[in-house]
Parts: sequence; structure tokens; C-alpha cells
Amino acid sequence: MKVILTKDVKAQGKKGDVIEVSDGYARNYLFKNNLAIEATSVNLNSLKMSKDAADHRKTVEKAEALELAKKLNAMTVTIKIKVSETGKIFGAILAQNIASALELEGIVIDKKKIILPEPIKTVGVHTVTVKPYAEVSAKLKVSVVGE
Repeated sequence: MKVILTKDVKAQGKKGDVIEVSDGYARNYLFKNNLAIEATSVNLNSLKMSKDAADHRKTVEKAEALELAKKLNAMTVTIKIKVSETGKIFGAILAQNIASALELEGIVIDKKKIILPEPIKTVGVHTVTVKPYAEVSAKLKVSVVGE
């Protein structure tokens, strides 16, 4: 019997896969636990449409991420922080601080998408990598200025 998996099933396949299983396994385990549905023409067409919609959504998200990456590559974000007389920063600049500064500029980015190998602890201009989408990255200039 052909079935469409609705959830990942160990040793069988991932969600959305069309697999061939025995009738008893399908009826007694997969259908009973809502892990699969029967692979009728209606269900196969529905699966194809949902995959097409997901592909289109991914394409649109990637295009938006590329636009955002262009904008970020051309930007410089300024962050003001307290500095001692010797020029040493009190504290450090973290990804959250950079995300907040970008939000003031009108760009909302999750702090997890800002790749900061270590916190910024010096005054000056630093380059930070931002990954708005899986295969898209941008270099953002962060200017740290003392108050």
C-alpha cells in the first residue's frame, strides 16, 4: 500500500515522502497514530500543491534576504557606549546590542542571525557577519564610539 507520511517515521522516511508499506503496518500503526495518510490521487495532488507553495515561499524569502544583504553591506551602524579616560570600554558590545541598533535604523533582525565570534571590546569600526537566510550573508560595519 502506498502512503504519504505526515510526520517523520524512523526507518521509513521523512514528512511528505510517499512510501510503499504493507497493508497491516499502514492500517494498524501509521494510520492509527496519524503518521501517514493513504496515497490517493487527491492526497498526492494536495501534497504536490503544498510542496510547490513551500518552494515559492522559500524563493521569496531568499529574494528578500538578498535585498536585505545588499542594504546591510552598504550600512554602518553606530553604537555609543561609555568609555574610560584610557579608551577602554565598560562592558562589551554583543549581538543583542547590534540588533537593537539595527532596529533603530528600521531593520529588524534576530540576534541569532548576527555572527559575532567574540564580543566587541574596543572602540573603532568592526566588521560583523549577518546571515539573514541560510545561504545569504552580509558584512555589516559596526562603529563603536565612546560617550
